[in-house]
Amino acid sequence: MRILDVREQTVSIASPIANAYIDFSKMTCSVVAVITDQIRDGRPVIGYGFNSNGRYGQGALMRDRFLPRLAEAAPDSLIDEANANLDPFAIWAALMANEKPGGHGERSVAVGTIDMAVWDAVAKIAGKPLYRLLAERYGEGPPDDRVWVYAAGGYYYPGKDHAQLKAEMRGYRDRGYRVVKMKIGGAPLDEDLRRIEAVLEVVGEGANLAVDANGRFDLPTALAYAEALKPYGLFWYEEAGDPLDYALQAELGRHYDLPMATGENLFSHQDARNLLRFGGMNPERDWLQFDCALSYGLVEYLRTLDVLKQEGWSSRRVVPHGGHQMSLNIAAGLHLSGNESYPDVFQPFGGFADGIAVEDGFVALPDVPGVGFEAKAKLHRLMAAMTEDVAPKTIMA
Repeated sequence: MRILDVREQTVSIASPIANAYIDFSKMTCSVVAVITDQIRDGRPVIGYGFNSNGRYGQGALMRDRFLPRLAEAAPDSLIDEANANLDPFAIWAALMANEKPGGHGERSVAVGTIDMAVWDAVAKIAGKPLYRLLAERYGEGPPDDRVWVYAAGGYYYPGKDHAQLKAEMRGYRDRGYRVVKMKIGGAPLDEDLRRIEAVLEVVGEGANLAVDANGRFDLPTALAYAEALKPYGLFWYEEAGDPLDYALQAELGRHYDLPMATGENLFSHQDARNLLRFGGMNPERDWLQFDCALSYGLVEYLRTLDVLKQEGWSSRRVVPHGGHQMSLNIAAGLHLSGNESYPDVFQPFGGFADGIAVEDGFVALPDVPGVGFEAKAKLHRLMAAMTEDVAPKTIMA
């Protein structure tokens, strides 16, 4: 059993949208293909992966450091003999050889993208959907047969007025989502409140709306928003301040006693532990949003879930950022609470399997081996184009 090749490509997910901190006019992501010597159903097994939006493609890091290490590793050292499969943990160790601790930065994204492709290959070699494989190996019972999801949108867009914002949110509700999320912090407080009230006209009570400041606020601004948001009873108030400013988060929690969410920009189990110890988060009220694709992949994510357990948190308080099928598999297999969804933006990477509708806020997963990319036609076409010379081109409608 061997990894024959790993290919990477940078693709554009550019859009004129913006949140409170960045615009996405030049946003890219990396796509990776892990080609193995295994054959299933007459085809070579190829695992695919990509990184979540908000962090740029990491091709240079992969080419300069991580992929050469993988190529230099002894092939037998990357095998899980007990399961007759590739060993994601040994592969992760090979990728991270000679890396100093701390300073996670963008390398966590590079490794997380490769790791996703490895797990896709592992589940395909095993002939199982990834969520079932995870439940069997690392879970506490059968996988969930459906996962709660919310629709993320409400970005700032040139010329976008309240009517267009309401139409966007109405579209999410019409497609089966109950909870929607919108951006705040990119406009003055009074304007953001008008935007929130416009969305509430569509979704009804505040429990159907989450807001996200993308780390924009200093403490006084975070507190001012908190006071203004309290009467709405929102689903959550997300990432008010810098993700590493645990003191700000803790102080905010002393003034805002409604649900908060953060964690999408923390990239290691050590960072997760610091948040839980020093960020004032409430395990009965608040939500954690760690994203495996940005945080060294599932190998590290399993360590993060162990940290949660040690610190008295349930995995059911985790709703990953990213809106992708990898996190959806983790949510189902390891009993997270749910998953973000991008129905309209960051395509073809946003959203889930074709033909599986969101029903009353929940979505099911396809019964296909791997992460399930093959059940999302436009995304799979993009990925398969990287390996046309390896496997026969898949014709998909």
